[in-house]
Amino acid sequence: MRRLLAAAWLLAMALSSPARADTRVDTALNVSQGAIGSGVPDFTFQSADKGKIALRDLRGKPLLVTMIYTGCADVCPTIIESLAVAAETAEDALGKGSFNIITIGFDTRNDTPDRMRSFARAHDAGGSNWYFASSDTKTISLLSEALGFNYFSSAGGFDHMAQVTILDKNGTIYEQVYGSSFEPPTIVEPLKQLVFGHQRPAFSLAGLSDRVRLFCTIYDRKTGRYYFSYALPLSIFIGLGSLLGILAFLIREARKSAKAKGR
Repeated sequence: MRRLLAAAWLLAMALSSPARADTRVDTALNVSQGAIGSGVPDFTFQSADKGKIALRDLRGKPLLVTMIYTGCADVCPTIIESLAVAAETAEDALGKGSFNIITIGFDTRNDTPDRMRSFARAHDAGGSNWYFASSDTKTISLLSEALGFNYFSSAGGFDHMAQVTILDKNGTIYEQVYGSSFEPPTIVEPLKQLVFGHQRPAFSLAGLSDRVRLFCTIYDRKTGRYYFSYALPLSIFIGLGSLLGILAFLIREARKSAKAKGR
């Protein structure tokens, strides 16, 4: 199953040998998965709209990182359009500004800030917490290595991973999401874990509230949106009420028995 998924993650591999193609897919998958748990160093980019931006500026919140090239006609646009839908759903569920996104062009000869800006507008992406950026060849090489992102020059442009990398608030890779098209929960669920499960101490009022929201924020496939389900807290409340009632009954009966024996 993983090999079938991995084959979809790479753009049409223009290779003459199927065995060699399988090897490249497996290698790309292993490199990508091997990056999970690693910290991503601080890099500085040229933002399409906001001047220079460094990864350190985006710390403190979960961060989604995608690498694309603006000359891509199929997979890259689909990734960004799917991510735009998922990001909107995530903000509704987790709160506006609860995470950041950065999309970096890896074709350093052509992915200028102007082209990145045009690409974002063409695919209805971007916003106050979503940055489109460019950089130099050395930075792109180091960044792709840190993310476990593989890309190769080909006759039609590039073969590359269809990958969204999710970083925690400290810049450590938490999860890799693969595929050019994905349902919102593929992105929202790991973000939900990071926002509600790791941001604040569990033994605090805010932390307890986050844990409740973590388990009770549910995706509805019919509407394509998340909602807060009261079923779990209600069942917990009823269960606690029943337990307290039983304890009260046992204490009362124990006292009655003790009084009867003392007469």
